[in-house]
Amino acid sequence: MANRDGIVVKGIGGFYYVNIDGKIIEAKGKGVLKKDGFVLAVGDRVSVEFKEDTSPVIEKVYDRKNSFIRPPIANIDAMIITLAAKDPEPNFNVLDKLIIMAEKNNINIAICINKTDLASYDEILSMYREYEVIPVSGINKEGIDKLKAFIKGKTVAFAGASGVGKSTLINCLKESEIMETGAISEKTSRGRHTTRHVEIFTIDNGGMIFDTPGFSSYELMDIEPSDLAGYYPEVRRYAGGCRYDNCRHIKEPECSVRNAVREGKLNKARYLSYKNNYLELLEKKKY
Repeated sequence: MANRDGIVVKGIGGFYYVNIDGKIIEAKGKGVLKKDGFVLAVGDRVSVEFKEDTSPVIEKVYDRKNSFIRPPIANIDAMIITLAAKDPEPNFNVLDKLIIMAEKNNINIAICINKTDLASYDEILSMYREYEVIPVSGINKEGIDKLKAFIKGKTVAFAGASGVGKSTLINCLKESEIMETGAISEKTSRGRHTTRHVEIFTIDNGGMIFDTPGFSSYELMDIEPSDLAGYYPEVRRYAGGCRYDNCRHIKEPECSVRNAVREGKLNKARYLSYKNNYLELLEKKKY
């Protein structure tokens, strides 16, 4: 009998596929793991027990540094939040909510602008100066090397609205057509989901990529309105100079955040994003 550690890279029909030193083995979860509603997730670091005459069993799951329910993934090092320069038009509301989700979970962030062959992306660059922005074209494969360099040595998840080209980018990174890609629906201008289950792929520089059906909820969950400013780095930078310690940066006098907006030091669109999300969270607390 022996135990070996690995990472869950796929789960289908009650069976889990674990990467142990580059070799994929099939295992089942030990019954004790199912108590208290615990569910194994792709990305879990686990200990697998091997016995003679029986199939391997996952007997232990190590502590997670972060996890998500939809999609069911764990232990993300970085999130590559993807949007298109055009087709579909950038959805900044979705983008900002995904950034907040990543910030809340202490996940490193890169913003990937795809389809840069179709339109200018200067506005996006000016809005998101606080983050690493990687312009790419999945069709022309421009910028893929920079994206690959960001992923090196990390376990990353792509996130973004439908149709922005996440699957095409992962194909480029993997350098083979490992994923079915879908066309944009002309009627709705939204991409059809082409990823049906969660899986981890390894690329040749040692980085690992979660392939997921996408983050299905963009609602801000379990966030206190008073904590929101901490998830906007540009708001956080100016928040310390306000007259009131508990300033909400909405309509209070002598607010250094609002002053920074007026003086052009803080991007107005990002401030309005903060304000709208703050008021949304405040409204939720009423119910």
